[in-house]
Amino acid sequence: MVRQYSVLIVLLLASVCAPLVVQHASSSAEEEFVHNINNNSLINLRRLASGCDLFQGRWVVDNSYPLYESSSCPFIEPEFDCQKYGRPDTLYLKYAWRPDSCSLPRFNGVDLLSKWRGKKIMLVGDSLSLNQWQSLICLLHASVPNAKINGVRKDPLSSVTFQDYDVTIYVYRSTFLVDVVRGSKGNILKLDSIQQGENWKGMDVLVFNSWHWWLHKGNSQPWDYIQDGSTITKDMDRLEAFTKGMTTWGKWVDQNVDTSKTKVYFLGISPTHYRGKEWGGSKDCSGEQQPLEGSTYPAGSVPALGAIKKVISNIQKPVYLLDITTLSQLRKDAHPSAYSGDHSGTDCSHWCLAGLPDVWNQLLYAAYIGA
Repeated sequence: MVRQYSVLIVLLLASVCAPLVVQHASSSAEEEFVHNINNNSLINLRRLASGCDLFQGRWVVDNSYPLYESSSCPFIEPEFDCQKYGRPDTLYLKYAWRPDSCSLPRFNGVDLLSKWRGKKIMLVGDSLSLNQWQSLICLLHASVPNAKINGVRKDPLSSVTFQDYDVTIYVYRSTFLVDVVRGSKGNILKLDSIQQGENWKGMDVLVFNSWHWWLHKGNSQPWDYIQDGSTITKDMDRLEAFTKGMTTWGKWVDQNVDTSKTKVYFLGISPTHYRGKEWGGSKDCSGEQQPLEGSTYPAGSVPALGAIKKVISNIQKPVYLLDITTLSQLRKDAHPSAYSGDHSGTDCSHWCLAGLPDVWNQLLYAAYIGA
């Protein structure tokens, strides 16, 4: 049954995970946003109730990792299956995240499925959300390898149901979170519209992500015009556009999410490693086999991270920022690079599975259980 499903899920997801061609924003360090805001939108922005900052720490070798073998998970997209497609080193699989001020709970799939019993979980975003989604279902599958599983695909939606627990985990592809609509002269990116949000309602957990596609230009840009209110232009500053789009998303959360029933998370900005000079390396992530030491990235933070923090600070509903940016920046070794089954060239955008997205989900688990 599992083998049959493996073929099914790979075929169904093949059309979801388009190659991600990344243009780069300025690499200068962003100026940190400082806010003195007391509203409840900052609940769990960086810290859990215990005061522990899960996102400040370092990577350490832990021989109990990885949490699953890629060969035993039937859900991994060829694009992320680095071992299958020839990556010769394995040390990158052995790194665990260690916060400085507390212990990060080990991912417990049985516990999470039990807590999620009867619930609907949805990840919404671009192919990084797909990367995280496949990691999550691999982690859960490894915890209950004999569980009955059902998968279904309806563009732009994919799902996996763990039938014994009545838990369905969806991934909804939305590269901008705001809408791209067809106009008389081409596609329009509408910064003030989220009609697709109707598909996100009724979930018990929502995990959002966006950024990479905001930088695309040329043939990889999926829109022809950008609309801000009544103004339609050929282009605008991409960080400004992202901020406006995410502000619309924040308003959608306030207007449409009942947070007494639904927990909302935003996955921090997933970094790329196409510029070796950012960490004193060579051309890009190719050949990198170890994380950076320490807890800071030489090139500084990502401007979009400051933007999304500011947006979240203005949301009235509680939104938890999974602030994975810096810890992911340290993992220059964790990309597929040349070892991808579906990605031409060097992929320094997505992440190998097993690998870094497993830690994102470990942090999601910790946040959900309130550890």
